[in-house]
Amino acid sequence: MSRRQSIKTTAVAALTVPFFGSRDAAGSQESGVPATVAEQGSRGRGGQLDIMTFNLRFASNEGEHSWPARRPVMRELLRTAQPHVIGTQEGLYQQLRDIEADLGPHYDWIGTGRGGGSRDEFMAVFYDTRRLAPVEFDHFWLSGTPYVIASNTWGADWLRMVTWVRFRDRRADGQEFYVLNTHLDNVSQYARKRSVGLIGERLAELDRSLPLLVTGDFNVPAHKNTVYDAMLDLGLVDVWETAAERSKAYKTFHGYRPLVPDGNRIDWILATPGVTAHRAWMDTFSRDGQFPSDHLPVQASLSLG
Repeated sequence: MSRRQSIKTTAVAALTVPFFGSRDAAGSQESGVPATVAEQGSRGRGGQLDIMTFNLRFASNEGEHSWPARRPVMRELLRTAQPHVIGTQEGLYQQLRDIEADLGPHYDWIGTGRGGGSRDEFMAVFYDTRRLAPVEFDHFWLSGTPYVIASNTWGADWLRMVTWVRFRDRRADGQEFYVLNTHLDNVSQYARKRSVGLIGERLAELDRSLPLLVTGDFNVPAHKNTVYDAMLDLGLVDVWETAAERSKAYKTFHGYRPLVPDGNRIDWILATPGVTAHRAWMDTFSRDGQFPSDHLPVQASLSLG
């Protein structure tokens, strides 16, 4: 395996190299997911691959939505969902270690802090080791100097970056595919547009004969911002739109307030056109009024073709 070389062999290097998980690893609103979706999708029937995008909301020890208050709800949601891949945003290093422990012994993760090493938020990619094996991975920053750690040249309000992984599917005759995970800026449209252009340049460097999945919090609503159109112009489709079956839709950033039906969907799963989306759903699980995050996770059950 490569970091375009071994994930494990670089683990003990300086703080500026990527971190990835080491093995350690749970009250209530209904999920809002139709039974057929929940029963089939969460188990990845047959050769289907379940993927989730989830802005975790960074861990804080203060307030009613502190990480200690949210962690048990996050644990229950993720243990029930059991996706094969989770593209996460905003997770802090110890928070990601907590999630790894709560998911159990069959999950690992790849990521680095956007400030370098364990500093700041991660775009971590979790994966089920029973199903998937990473082949290579890399990170780049959404700036004019993408391989300068913690670089920000486009006026983004925060450091922004991408983590991508090439996986081999242990159950599909060794089929390989890519997952690219990101979080675009929440303020600067200019930075978002430049970020999409850079993502397109990096996608062109990958093996485009392989399926590609993109997860992220794009901080703009689908169909209502040119960033959405620009992402589709990279040769991608929105699996929420192409799915044969969907759950009820909500505003994916709820901010711990009542859910808004058919609100803005800023958290997306995109894919190359050969990927078939069987089901897509938003998980509205909460326990005693506590949500696991201020975003809803979005999940899809796919065949990679």
